[in-house]
Amino acid sequence: MNTGIWPELKWTDWQETADTLHMWTQIVGKTRLALSPLQAHWWNVPLYVSARGLNTSAMPYGSEFLEITFDFVSHELKFFISTGASLSTPLRAQSVAEFYLEYQRSLAALGVTVNIHPTPVEVQHPIPFAEDEQHASYDPQAAHRFWRVLMRADQIFQQFSSRFVGKVSPVHFFWGSFDLAVTRFSGRPAPPRENADAVTREAYSHEVISAGFWPGNGGFGEAAFYCYAAPAPKGLDAAAIQPAKAAYNTALGEFIYLYDDLRNESSPDEALLTFLESTYEAGANLAHWDRNLLERSPVKS
Repeated sequence: MNTGIWPELKWTDWQETADTLHMWTQIVGKTRLALSPLQAHWWNVPLYVSARGLNTSAMPYGSEFLEITFDFVSHELKFFISTGASLSTPLRAQSVAEFYLEYQRSLAALGVTVNIHPTPVEVQHPIPFAEDEQHASYDPQAAHRFWRVLMRADQIFQQFSSRFVGKVSPVHFFWGSFDLAVTRFSGRPAPPRENADAVTREAYSHEVISAGFWPGNGGFGEAAFYCYAAPAPKGLDAAAIQPAKAAYNTALGEFIYLYDDLRNESSPDEALLTFLESTYEAGANLAHWDRNLLERSPVKS
C-alpha cells in the first residue's frame, strides 16, 4: 500500500476534524463569494490547493487585493492584503463560533468589512456559524494528510486537463460540498433542469463531465474519487470502465473509485489517470461529444 504520496485518510479517523474544517472553509469561501464578481458556473466561489494548504487566490477589495490561506504546514490561517498588511491566527481545536468571531476580528484589524451569509450550505443540519459550538475539533496531522491528498490529486487532475482543448475548469476546491473537482464541457447548452434553483441552473447550464475527490462527508463514509456526466446519457450506468475496482454507484449516479483501492495499486497515479480517462470516454461517447475537436494527445515533456 502507498503510504507516502497517497497517505492514509480513513473518514472514521478524522471525521470530527473534517466536519469542523468544512465549516471553517465555508466561512472563508463565503468571503470570496461576497468579494468576487460572478463568473460562469460559479467559478468565483471555490478555494484552490496551494503549496501550503488551501487559499482564496487574490480577491478584490476596493482598489486592493485580499488573500486568505489555510496553511496546513504551520497550521495557521493567514491574511494578506496588497497594502502590505498581514496577520495570522493559529489553526487549533476551537468551535466554529469561536473561529467565526476570531475571523471577524482579523478582518477588522486589516480594515476589511465583508458581509457574508452567516449559515453554512449543502449540509443536512446547518447551524449558524455564530451559534455552532458542536464542531470544535482540529487534528493537525489529519488536516496535513488531507492537504497532501488534495495536492497529489490536483497534480493528476492537471495532467488530465492538459489533454483537453475544449472548455475546462481550473481544479477547484468547492467548500460547499467539501470536494476537489475538475470539469470538462462539450460546448453545448444543457437542457434546463426541472425545479432547479439558481445555483444549480448556473452550474449546469452546459453539458459537463465532472470528476473529483471527496473525503467521505455527506454520509458516504469513505474517501473516494468520482466522475459523473450532466445530463447523464442513456446507458452510462452500464458502461465498462477501468480500473477493475471502480464501479457505477446507482444511489449517487456517479462512477466511484475508492481511495483505499487506489492506494493498493502498484501505480496509483496511473490508476487515477485511467479512471479519469475511462469514465470521461464513457460519458463523452454515449453523449456524442465531438472528441476530435475537443481533445489532443498527451504532450511529452
